[in-house]
Amino acid sequence: MNLLLLEEADFIAADRVILRDRRLVHMQDVHRAAVGDNLRVGRIGGLMGNAQLQRLEAHEAELQVSFDLPPPAKLPLTLLLALPRPKMLRRVLQTVAAMGVPKVVLVNSYRVEKSFWQTPFLEPEAIREQLILGLEQARDTVLPEIIIEKRFKPFVEDRLPAMTEGTLGLIGHPGDHPACPRGLDTPVTLAIGPEGGWIPYEVDLLSKAGMQPVQLGARILRVETAVTALLARLF
Repeated sequence: MNLLLLEEADFIAADRVILRDRRLVHMQDVHRAAVGDNLRVGRIGGLMGNAQLQRLEAHEAELQVSFDLPPPAKLPLTLLLALPRPKMLRRVLQTVAAMGVPKVVLVNSYRVEKSFWQTPFLEPEAIREQLILGLEQARDTVLPEIIIEKRFKPFVEDRLPAMTEGTLGLIGHPGDHPACPRGLDTPVTLAIGPEGGWIPYEVDLLSKAGMQPVQLGARILRVETAVTALLARLF
């Protein structure tokens, strides 16, 4: 945790917060914080700044806080992601939050197992928990928007064209396709498939919505690796 993220419920005054949860444990066990120490903090959805530890007890800490720094800029990206397996989903959510992705659409695919949609990790609070972990790692305060689309064809035909308008639409897909571009500064809509990739029918529908397949080479990557590799290469 490189940033203590503060919720509205933590505030007892405009410049005072009380912590009693895992953040308190982290301060005690990892930061080895003592009264008078300064810590980096951020207000969820707002500015970042500093906190001075005023009081530290076994089950509670009180901090005086001030905020004067904006969070880092987000990537100009909408990420369309076939729902990964549940354990990988948690890691991917942390990754996209840490890397500054502002919007993620979790979508169905032929190769996404039906059981994946039943995971408790798709509950709003579970998603938020993983996003916050990613923000804490990267020192950011703004949660990505997560959209869930369980029906691939209606989403791609009816709503995706509006998302891709004015952006460079790319499909991360192994095969005989152009190489993924590098170092862009224009808006991108990027689609990354499940383990095993999109099926040809899905690639065709995505292409009709204004997207084009690109590849990273001959190696087949796990979803979490492909997300990191493609974002790093694009931006």
